[in-house]
This record gives sequence, structure tokens and C-alpha cells, in this order.
Amino acid sequence: MSINIYEMISLGAYFLLMLGIGLYAFKESTSDVSEYMLGGRKLHPAVGALSAGASDMSGWMLMGLPGAVYLAGVGQAWIAVGLTIGAYLNYRFVAPRLRIYTEIAQDSITLPDFFENRFHDKSHILRAISAIVIIIFFTVYTSAGIVSGGKLFAESFGMNYQMGLFVTAGVVLAYTVVGGFLAVSLTDFVQGCIMFIALILVPIVCYIHFGSADAITDTVSSAPPFTDIDGTDGPTRQGFFNWFDGMTFVGFLSLMAWGLGYFGQPHIIVRFMAIKSLKAIATARYIGMTWMLFTVVGAVLVGIVGVAYVNENGLQENLRDNETIFILLSQTLFHPLISGFLLAAILAAIMSTISSQLLVSSSSLTEDIYKTFVNKDAPQSLLVTIGRIATVGVSIVAIALAWDPDSSILGLVSNAWAGFGSAFGPMVLLMLFWKGYTRDGALASMIVGAVTVLFWLYVPVVDGAPLESIIYAMIPGFILSTLAGVGISMLTRKPEPVVMDEFNSMEARMNEVHGKGIGSII
Repeated sequence: MSINIYEMISLGAYFLLMLGIGLYAFKESTSDVSEYMLGGRKLHPAVGALSAGASDMSGWMLMGLPGAVYLAGVGQAWIAVGLTIGAYLNYRFVAPRLRIYTEIAQDSITLPDFFENRFHDKSHILRAISAIVIIIFFTVYTSAGIVSGGKLFAESFGMNYQMGLFVTAGVVLAYTVVGGFLAVSLTDFVQGCIMFIALILVPIVCYIHFGSADAITDTVSSAPPFTDIDGTDGPTRQGFFNWFDGMTFVGFLSLMAWGLGYFGQPHIIVRFMAIKSLKAIATARYIGMTWMLFTVVGAVLVGIVGVAYVNENGLQENLRDNETIFILLSQTLFHPLISGFLLAAILAAIMSTISSQLLVSSSSLTEDIYKTFVNKDAPQSLLVTIGRIATVGVSIVAIALAWDPDSSILGLVSNAWAGFGSAFGPMVLLMLFWKGYTRDGALASMIVGAVTVLFWLYVPVVDGAPLESIIYAMIPGFILSTLAGVGISMLTRKPEPVVMDEFNSMEARMNEVHGKGIGSII
């Protein structure tokens, strides 16, 4: 399908808005590396909340989840339930402590920076290994987002796939390189608003079209199964509204376990480090969870109404990929000026995640590799420049990895999510809540979590297939990482007095602001 002039106007306006925000951020917050990487810890709670949400959800929210529901029914939404619970727990327990502790621990501005400063690790081993993990996984993760952008331009606008890669990456690079963290956060805020409106608007217009919920459910129940491009039929619609249709207990656990990954996602929890105050964390949580609930429900509803609309209007031949149902509804239900805005919402979801991942990767290259091992006395202006160069470098590698139009998206995202969640999730929780956690315990957590996930994903164990075919790698990875961290910490000598003092200072700050204990964090 070729793009028409109205869609071009909408997308052009969106691109100009993103670039304008980048220029604004350049003037406001790029004078030193702390401002470039964390916005000077002055982030408004609303910006922080929507930035965390937008950088998290990516194209999965507008394409993956509606497509999964369209194909197999509402039971596919359990993954969203797990993610919503995980996001709340992350805001509730991790965010406040991380915001305080990273400031106490020598004003840590990256996650590897915090790992090292938390334990006063003079060997730099925690910083080095965690930085390498971040760079590798996020380069691949970023490539998955760029693939999404390439396919969107190719399938919706008739653009060459490779040209779509450069357009997607180019716009993201423009505002990320120029404006740094503040630009990424502000663009994420705007992109989060666009995603919110889009996921509310499409189901409402479909509902008005049908006139009642009963009409929608009746049409869905009578619809034939989705037929893939290769002629394969999906599940029947008989159990479409049954949340447990065809669900096993292990399958249920695997979907819900996605929520565990939140505790270890660097591009998400870094937002907590940047919010302007501890008190603002609670406000951010209310805003962030409200946004997430509405968008998740909206995405599920898009999948439901999509089945009804396609069946009623005989559009089965127009939908050869179930993950493009949002695109189809956008281009058939609305005037092209509006559909251009809705397609911009998909780009917003993709770009918000890419920009966050690029910035976290570049910050690790700059702070955790270059400054630590190459030039310890580098001036702030040089570090900002190195950060920009690193951002471009990571994006070039990501484009190269994304060059093949048949590149997988979902698998890469799933694997990276499990890798980060298992390697860093238990580390972050134990660092924030256990005074007796040691450097060696943290190292064990990270290595065991990462190795377990890699083994689970890639080593053929069961009839030539990896264990991932049985249960999601996050579950064994998270459990074994936690056990390794606790076990090694108990076997090694207790932390140094300065480490214990800083932990006590963090808890004292928590109690000072919120009263006694974590239960009072409202």
C-alpha cells in the first residue's frame, strides 16, 4: 500500500515534533554527562512515568498483543496481566529505593555504575561484566525495534524495507544524539500520549460501528479462524472469550513470569533514577499504572473488535499477518489524516523503545567502558561527545543486524527480556533490600542468571529442542540467580562498614520521607 498525502502530512508533523523536542532538550540539558544521561535528575513524575511506559511497551503494545488476541483469543492477554503486576511492584518497591540509593552511592548515573558503587568494588568487575551484558543484549534488542520500523514502512507504505530501517533509525538518532536523556524522556512522554489516544480511539470507533457489545461478541463467535500467509489456519473462535482455553499450568506460569523481568530492565528502571524527588515517585506510579491499564485493555480490545470488523466486512484477504490488525483498522476506519496519526502511534511505540535502549547502551560504553578503562580524567564535554558517538555506533550495528527483512522480532525481544530479568532482576532486588548482600553474591547472581537463560534458550536438551519449549527461561533464570546470590553472599565475608553505612543511610532517607518501613510508601 502506498502512502497518501494526508498520511504523509500526519507522519511529517510527528517527525518534526520529535526533532523539535530534541533541539529543546539540547538547549536545556546536555552540559555534562549527568544531564546528558539522566537529565540532571530533574525529571517530572508524569514525564518519568510515561517515558518508562513508552520505552517498555514498544511495538508489542500496538502490534504484538492485538495480533496475539486476534489469532488465539483473550487467553493471550495473560502476558499483559503479568506485565501489569510486575510494573506495579517495580514502582511500589524498587523505584523509591533505587532513586535514593543511586544518589547516595556516589551519584551513580548508570546501572553498572550503581552496581560498582553499591559495593565499592575497586576491581571494576561488576561494572565491566554488566556493561558488556547491556551492550550486547541492547544492540540486538535495538535491532528488533528497527526491524519493526522497517516492516511498518514496507508493509504499510510500500517503502523499501532497508530504506524503512534508515528512516526509523535516522529520526530516533537525530533527537537522541542531540538532546540525550531529556530528549528521550520528553519524546517518550509525547509518544506515550499518542499511544494512549490511539489505543482508546480504535476500540471506541469500532464499538460505535457495531452499536453494542453483544453484536461484537456474536460476530466474533461466528468468525472463521485466521488463515496465515502460508495457508495455515489458527485456532477456532469457539473458545475465543475463555481466558483458560487450551491453557496449561506451565503455560500460565510462563506468561505471568514476564512480570518478573521488570526488576532488571535497564532502560526502564533508569527512569526511576532520574525522577526529581522521592515524593514524586508515588505520583509517577499513579500516572504510570493508569496509563498502562488503559493501554493494555485498549490493545486487547483492538484484537477483539478486529476479529469482528474483519469478519463483517470480508477483509480476510487484506490481513495476511495477524500482527498488522491495528494497521488495517487504522486505514479502513478513519480518514487518512487520522490514520496517519494512528500509524504514527506505532512508530511512537517503536521509536520510544529504540531511543531508550540506544541511550542506555551509549551510557554504558561512555561511563562504564571509556571513562573507567580508557580515560578516567575525561572532561564532561568529551564524555558527552563520546556518548553521542557511541549512540551512532550502536545504531549502525543494530541496522546491520536488522538488514534481513526476514529477521525475527518477537523471539529476540523475549530472549533479551528473560536475559535482563534473570541477570539483573535478583541483583537489583537483593541490593536494595538486603544489607548482607555481597559483591561476590551479586557477581554470582548476574552470571548464573545470564548463563541459565542462554542454556535454556539455545542448548538442545529435549528431543533436540531447548528447554524453552517447556517453560519460559525467565522462571529458572530468576530462581537460580536469586539462590546463587543469596548462597554466595552467606558464604563470603560480610560487606565493608562503608557499604553497610550507605545502606543504612538509604533506609533512613526512606523512613524520613515515608515514615516507618516500606509499607508506608503510598
